[in-house]
Amino acid sequence: MKVFVAGATGRVGRELVGDLVVAGHEVVAGSRHPEETDWPTGVTPCAIDFHDDESAMAADLKGCDAVCFVAGSRGKDLLQTDAFGAVKLMRAAKSVGANRFVMLSSIFAMQSERWAEEPSLQNITDYNIAKFFADEYLANISGLEWTIVQPTLLKEEPGTGRIELNPEHDGSNPIPDVAAVLAGAIDHPNTIGKVIMMRSGGTPIDEALSEV
Repeated sequence: MKVFVAGATGRVGRELVGDLVVAGHEVVAGSRHPEETDWPTGVTPCAIDFHDDESAMAADLKGCDAVCFVAGSRGKDLLQTDAFGAVKLMRAAKSVGANRFVMLSSIFAMQSERWAEEPSLQNITDYNIAKFFADEYLANISGLEWTIVQPTLLKEEPGTGRIELNPEHDGSNPIPDVAAVLAGAIDHPNTIGKVIMMRSGGTPIDEALSEV
């Protein structure tokens, strides 16, 4: 596929771009300043601003088969980027026929009653509110072939290649494992219409995705 990665220069985005290239996909790396990164062969950089209107985003997505949204403002621009920016990108994707959409979210983002229970979520309520509305729009309004990946706390440490699906409580995930799940979802059509909640565990990622 030709895959547009929104947020390609972020912590997850860089890993995801690499995984998609290894899997044989053509990648468009979208970010505010994509020219500042030395991309591997098979990657086309593309400047994108989540404050732009949908028509500008649609122009960037033309020719793409799939979109991975892994952008995040780190709490600085939750409404314009994490919430409405994601929605505008979904609508742009729908308008140009890029119907496969994989969203990076947060564990229990669609279950607001859990936010006060889990230690890693108690101090990021505004972020979870933004993700709640973006996830709900994607799942129930967008009309896209969606997958939502909801990891627990992201850690900058080597990946294990193994995860646990649908954990009862939060935990942590190495960033490379989260990127591998996002990339793997593109190649696992059984994940369409599914929310993948994950933390580190003992099941190989490909096996786990096959069982979603």
